[in-house]
Amino acid sequence: MARPRSADITAGGDTLPQERQQWIVQRLRSHGRVVAAELAAEFEVSEDSIRRDLRELAAQGLCKRVYGGALPLPPGGTPLKQRRHEDTARKQTLARKAVTLVRRGQILLIDAGSTNAAIAEALPERFGLTVITNAPDIAQVLMEREGFDILLIGGRVDQRTGATMGAQALLEIQRIRADLCFPGACAIDAETGLWGFESEETLLKRAMIEACGETVVVVTDGKLGTVANHRAAGVQDVQHLVVEHDAEPSLVNAFIARGVAVHRADA
Repeated sequence: MARPRSADITAGGDTLPQERQQWIVQRLRSHGRVVAAELAAEFEVSEDSIRRDLRELAAQGLCKRVYGGALPLPPGGTPLKQRRHEDTARKQTLARKAVTLVRRGQILLIDAGSTNAAIAEALPERFGLTVITNAPDIAQVLMEREGFDILLIGGRVDQRTGATMGAQALLEIQRIRADLCFPGACAIDAETGLWGFESEETLLKRAMIEACGETVVVVTDGKLGTVANHRAAGVQDVQHLVVEHDAEPSLVNAFIARGVAVHRADA
């Protein structure tokens, strides 16, 4: 692998820790994952030096340390009210691609989230679809359209996520069986799988995936190749991944290598 070279970052053993860390952050943003052994070889320093760099970056909230290296953290924790108005055109483009995976007469399980709300808006009418959701706003979207049977999962409504939570919601999800699941994706990585920010919401995502025949994860670029706080599922539990048209090829190829069918949205 070629050494990093730029106007303000010097490669090789003469680099200062701060310079290395700046370059590592750039690599995380562009490639998603960094490996300590590879970085040590590129900068001609010890792996201990790189591990110290990664510890400092993790302490600043710029990455998440994993075995052998680090992953970027996704943008997260933003309330649904705010996310509804962010990147709407990109989410609509992803949604149009995602609904091409839906077949007539299917039972869909749709998690809360702004991207999933766009999917609900893009679903074809009069397809004989049954939609089960834990998101009141998604149920409302579908109520205003024709040809859907809607089942709203009950429970306590979490205002940040816009989803029903708690024991009641979990029990209801465990009692159903659906064809296709669209879990809300806080982060997804080809090696470690699908992630959520809170333990309670992650538990529900896991139950949703277990209740369905196939799982479709739909993500904007910022969530691809990242991790969060709680693991919802392994990558082997994800059959389809819908990404933006310009998603980083190295990240996409890592999912393809693990048997995930990757679908790029139109430009």
